[in-house]
Amino acid sequence: MWPFKRKTAEETRSSGSGFTAEIMAARESYISGRRGIAELTATAQGAVTLWEGGLGLADVSGTDLLDRRSLALCARSLALRGEALFLIRDAGLVPCSDWDLKTRDGRPTAYRVSVSEAGGGRTFTALAAEVLHFRIGCDVAAPYYGTAPLKRAQLTAGLLNAVETALAEVFETAPLASQIVPFPEAPQTDLEAMARGFRGNRGKVLIRESVNVAAAGGPAPMQDWKPHDLSPDLSKAMTRETLVAARDAINMAFGVLPGLTAPATTGPMVREAQRHLAQWVLQPIATGIAEEAADKLGSAVTLDVMRPLQAFDAGGRARALGAVVQTLALAKEAGVDPSEALRLVDWEGTP
Repeated sequence: MWPFKRKTAEETRSSGSGFTAEIMAARESYISGRRGIAELTATAQGAVTLWEGGLGLADVSGTDLLDRRSLALCARSLALRGEALFLIRDAGLVPCSDWDLKTRDGRPTAYRVSVSEAGGGRTFTALAAEVLHFRIGCDVAAPYYGTAPLKRAQLTAGLLNAVETALAEVFETAPLASQIVPFPEAPQTDLEAMARGFRGNRGKVLIRESVNVAAAGGPAPMQDWKPHDLSPDLSKAMTRETLVAARDAINMAFGVLPGLTAPATTGPMVREAQRHLAQWVLQPIATGIAEEAADKLGSAVTLDVMRPLQAFDAGGRARALGAVVQTLALAKEAGVDPSEALRLVDWEGTP
């Protein structure tokens, strides 16, 4: 045989959470933002903050793993990605930055997860029973994947992003507050001296000679120091109306009533917007989180966001409590069973 042995080369690949993956993820976030996700807008971040605060304050019973920090991370991931994944460990839940899954009958059976570390992430395989996978906005074609609210409203998010980008470019490059002042023909040095004379004289009275002079070819036009503004008229482009409409639509995509951000909003409208967010958006998400936790942890788990957020209607709850107590007293005097009366108005088993 040939005396030289063929040397086997070991192929080295970058890990899923290494430097290359981080750069690609950052680039993907930038591109997705330009495409219409609009994750960096103040409107989206304000709605995400409401989600974080609402789920972070939820009352958890049945487990100690769902702490405030994990619930806040879960709320942010659900708002921006539509799903969140946590590894179940004895010390607590470990958030996963990236994952891939394998399914059978539409249900995940195994995950390949990436956990971020300070010195570089690590990737390994975990069974479905070892992770908590929360997701919202699932589609029938892929029930194991979640979709973010802005992913379901890309046109609106793209409009908001386009308007904000256009306004940023206008304020950066447009000749705002610039004016052209007519002046008779003069050498360039005189024009520059005149421009320097106007510059920086804020709050002073500027006295200049009139332009009503005669030059070659006849007298000058009778305009006498009439300036012409170069600032663009943005009102004709309806940027304000477009920006407000896109902002309200994105708030609605997150379940936040547009009246919460209206300039003329009132206290009752603020309370109603908070009640709508807690009851119709955050509480169903909390119920799904509790169901997934109960399935994986083997114990009954409940999450309630209504009781911690009851400050939005403390006066109304106090009046309701007074009416309930008075009604129960009247029922007792009349010999009516209070539990049966509560069941008739569908109050049985409510917190």
